[in-house]
This record gives sequence, C-alpha cells and structure tokens, in this order.
Amino acid sequence: MGSKKILLVEDDPNFGTVLKDYLALNDYNVTHAKDGIEGLIMFKNSDYDLCILDVMMPRKDGFSLAQDIRVTNKEVPIIFLTAKTLKEDVLKGYAVGADDYLNKPFDSEVLLHKIKAILQRKESDKSAESEQFEFKIGNFFFNSKLRHLSVGEDGEPNKLSPKESKLLRMLAIHKNDLMPRELALTKIWRDDNYFTSRSMDVYIAKLRKYLKEDDLVEILNIHGEGFRLVDKS
Repeated sequence: MGSKKILLVEDDPNFGTVLKDYLALNDYNVTHAKDGIEGLIMFKNSDYDLCILDVMMPRKDGFSLAQDIRVTNKEVPIIFLTAKTLKEDVLKGYAVGADDYLNKPFDSEVLLHKIKAILQRKESDKSAESEQFEFKIGNFFFNSKLRHLSVGEDGEPNKLSPKESKLLRMLAIHKNDLMPRELALTKIWRDDNYFTSRSMDVYIAKLRKYLKEDDLVEILNIHGEGFRLVDKS
C-alpha cells in the first residue's frame, strides 16, 4: 500500500524536525510546513492521509488552517498539538473537525498509537462506505443511497432526511451490536458536545417512530455508551 503521507504543520523548527524524523523512522512519509500559510499551500498541492497541526502559529493558527482544510476536504483526519489545556480550546478544535488532540509535551508513542488508530478507522469506514448501502432490518428494507425506508420490498417508502439516513445506516452496520454515541456524533455531526448529543437523541426518536411498525425491531439506549439496533426477526 505504500507509506501514509502526513502533513506536519509546526512553527518550532527544532521540535518539527525531531517529530518529522521520528515519524519517518516509523514508515510515514512526512512533509513539514513551518506555519499555517505554508501548510495550506502544501495541503492544496498534494494529497495527505493525515494532518498534524500545531494550534499556536504565526500568520495562520491551527484552527484557521483546519477550517480552510475542511472547505476542500471533509474527511482527512486532523490531530491538533497544543501547549494549552483550556477546555474551550479543546472544544474549538473538535468543532472545526479535529479527530484527536494532544497536549505538549506528549509521549511520541502515544502520538503513533493515535495516528495508527485513526488511519485504521478511516480505512474501515471507507470500505464500509463503499460496500453496503442496502439493509434488511426486520420487515424493513432500507436503501441509504436513495434514503428510502419501506416495509417490504414493494412498500411505499419513507424518504429519510440526510442525517436520519446516515444515522440509521450506522445503526444497521452495527445491527445487534453497540453503536458508540461518540462515533455517530463525530462522524455525522462532526462534533461531540451537549448540543449535538441532544440533537442526535431527537433523530433517534424520529427513527423509532419509523421503525415502530415492526414489533421485532427496536433501538435500545445503552446508558452512557450509545445505542443498539435490535432485530429479533
């Protein structure tokens, strides 16, 4: 498959060089940009599997750079590096589409673990996304591309909203298993906070209304963990 390409945007030249060399030793192909402006130019000129962005940088900070990256690429994983531990900054990072966050100084092995976990998750997401879009849930047939949910193959379909369809598809992929709450929030809402969590609860309630026509199908709330789409048929 070849080594994964990482864009590292870090304005401290010594730390940036050490981190680049360390990642290169672990078989990653790393491009090092010295600030946010240079990082954006490099991002636009090549394809990367993951971005590591320092938050505090001159000319363009990590948050602004992440927002610019998200305009052209909604999917590339982003890890923020920061010397600050303020909760507001962490929440801001996730709000602009971060996949993870590390406070300086950090253990390089922890960073490696996070990179590996994120890239593996993206690979599995991609394969699931590209493969399955039709599901049988009890007596229901669900097509996530058309966003159609019908009772029986010939039944009159309900047209789901984009978020309803994405959420039901994620539940269907995890059918009879736990779908972690934070997975859906970060993947569909791109943020895991109180407000998006309440929003997801509203969508779960809507899906329950659609599914109530079949007594053998239900969405269970697994307290503190997530939801389970149960199919007893």
